[in-house]
Amino acid sequence: MTPDPAAPLGLRERKKRAARQAMSEAALRLAVEKGVEQVRVEDIASAVGVSPRTFNNYFSSKEEAICSFIVERQERLREALRVRPAEETLWEAVSAATLEAYSSLGEPNRDSVTVARSLLLHPAVQGEFLKAHAKVEQVLADAILERAGAGAENALNARLMAAIVESAVKTAFFSWLIYEGAGPFLETLAVLLREASAGIPSLTGSGPEPVKKLKKK
Repeated sequence: MTPDPAAPLGLRERKKRAARQAMSEAALRLAVEKGVEQVRVEDIASAVGVSPRTFNNYFSSKEEAICSFIVERQERLREALRVRPAEETLWEAVSAATLEAYSSLGEPNRDSVTVARSLLLHPAVQGEFLKAHAKVEQVLADAILERAGAGAENALNARLMAAIVESAVKTAFFSWLIYEGAGPFLETLAVLLREASAGIPSLTGSGPEPVKKLKKK
C-alpha cells in the first residue's frame, strides 16, 4: 500500500527530521563562525552529539548540510498549500502558501548580508544552493498537481508554476543579498508573485477538484 503523503508523520520520521535539522543548523552556524573551508564533517557531527557516520547517513557533504535549511521549507510549502481555502484559484493558493511558508521564517537579517555573500561565493555551496531550490521546486510541483488534479497537461503546468514561484523566490533573495538599497525580501517576493500572476492566465485552476483542461489564451 502506498503511504498517504498527507498522513501525520510517525515518531520515527519526526526524530529523523529533527536530527537532520539539528545537523543542518550546526553546519550553517559553524560555516558562519569559521568559514566553509575550516569546517569538517567531524565538527558538525560533534556539535550535535552524533558520529560522522550518522552525519553521512543524512548528508553527502558539509555543503549539502549548510544548504539544507532551504530544503526544510518544502514541508512548510506543501502543508501551507494543502490548507488553503478550496474557493481560491490555484495561483492565489500557491502564492499565499509561498508567502506564508517564507513569512514563518521571518525577514532575513540585514546584518547577515556579508556572511551570506561569503557563503554563496563558495563554489560548492553555490551548487548545493541551486540543488536545494530544485528539490523545493519539485515538491511544490507535486503539491500543485495534488490540488489541481492528475493529468499530463496539469503535470506540465504544475512544473511550470513551481518554476515560476522558485524563480521569484531566488530573484527576491538575490535582490536582497546584492543590492544595498533593495527592499525587504518578503515584500519583494510578494510583488514578484503578484506581477507573475498577470502572465500565467492558463494556470488558474481553482480548489482541490481535478482540473481536466486548463484554458489557454
